Order: sequence, then C-alpha cells, then structure tokens
Amino acid sequence: MTKALQRSLAPLFSLAILSWCVGCTPDESPFRQENEGLRKQLAKQESVMNSLQDGNKVMQQQIDLLNQELRDAKKQTEHAQAEAKTFQAEVKALGTKLESQLAESKKLSGEIQRTAAKAAQATDNIRVEEKASQVEDLPRPLAAVGKAAEEALARNGYHVRVSVKTEQKAVFVTERKVSTPASLEMSGFRNQYVVSLQALPSNVTRLSVKADFEKLVQGGRVSPVNAEETADIERRLIVEIGKALSSPSKL
Repeated sequence: MTKALQRSLAPLFSLAILSWCVGCTPDESPFRQENEGLRKQLAKQESVMNSLQDGNKVMQQQIDLLNQELRDAKKQTEHAQAEAKTFQAEVKALGTKLESQLAESKKLSGEIQRTAAKAAQATDNIRVEEKASQVEDLPRPLAAVGKAAEEALARNGYHVRVSVKTEQKAVFVTERKVSTPASLEMSGFRNQYVVSLQALPSNVTRLSVKADFEKLVQGGRVSPVNAEETADIERRLIVEIGKALSSPSKL
C-alpha cells in the first residue's frame, strides 16, 4: 500500500473507531438511580431543615414572649415590693403617731381628772351662805337649772367670771356690773351675783342666790343698801331663772 493511500484511509479509520467506541458506552443506570436517591434524600433533608427552622422560629417567639412576661412580672413584683415598703413605712408612722396620741391622751386624761378634782374641791369651798341669800328648790335637774341660770344672767348683762360645775354642784360668780334702766336693778346701782346650785334627790335642784348690791351716789361714792333691797334683787334673779326654765326649749 502506498503512502498516499494510507493517508487517505486514515480519516475513515479514525471515524470507524470513534463510532465503535460510542456504540460501546457502558450502562449508566445504577449511577442514575443512586443520584436520584441522593437527590430525594437531599430534598427530604432540606424539608426537614425547613421544618426545623420554622419550629425554631416559633420556639424563639415563645421564648421571647415568655421573657417579656418574665420582665413584666419582675417589674410588677418590684412595684408591689416598693408599694409594700411604702405601706409598711406609713403603717409604722401611723403607729408612732398613735402611740404619741395615746400618750398625749393619757396625759390629758390625767390633767382632766386633776382639774375635775380641783373643781370639785373648789365647789365644796365656794358656798353661798343660805342665811344671807335667797334659796329655792326647783323640781328640775341640776344641768337644766344651771343652763337656765347662765341664760338669765347673760340676758340681763351679767358676764360669768368664775364657773365651776360637777355632777352634784355648780357655782357661778359674775363680774360686778353697773345697772342700766333695762336691767334687773334700777339705774344708779351696781351688783355682783354668786349663784350656787346643789343637786337633791328626785331631780330637784336647790338654787341659792346672793347679791353684793350697792348704790352709787354723786361723786362716785358707794352708799349701802338695806337687806330688803338686796333680798329683792336676789328674788328677781330667781324669777328670771324660773322664766328661763319654763320656756318651750326647756320643756
């Protein structure tokens, strides 16, 4: 064979060899099945991963919500504790104030008892001499007669300077007053009353009235008055007290 012929047949021979190789390609079906199985496993794993991620998101939301609730609960607890401390402080302050008031109350109670004792002693010491005064027993309790006496004195312009009252006795001493025409006395006189009350059985009160009655003459001098004039002015006050007792407000 000549070299020229060999060169012309060479391409054909190469093409025949290539065609034979292509026709002899090995079977790829096992690899294809394995790849398909791997792809399915990968897809399944991706689905599981997506589910896990979704679950993690929901779980994280729940955790965030619980954390917020815990923070809110902590704030509420701290607020309640602060209020409790404030309340305890207020209670303690009120307790201290109450103790102080109780101590003050005991002190005042002691003072009131001492004052009442002194008043009772003073009432026993201040007595109206019944022989030198007008006396009348009134069928009314001591408190009612005492109130009527104060009203009668005030209505006639007498200011009570000393007032001592207990459950059984009462004494009123007025300031000295210069009489006016519309008073119990005639103009040109001056007077001072000492009124004594004593409780008797069956709601009866003994009323004693003593007057220090004087007459003013020219130059500011004082002229004595007789016993009848003094008794008359004492009886006038008793009548005024009786009027006060018989008023509708005393019935």
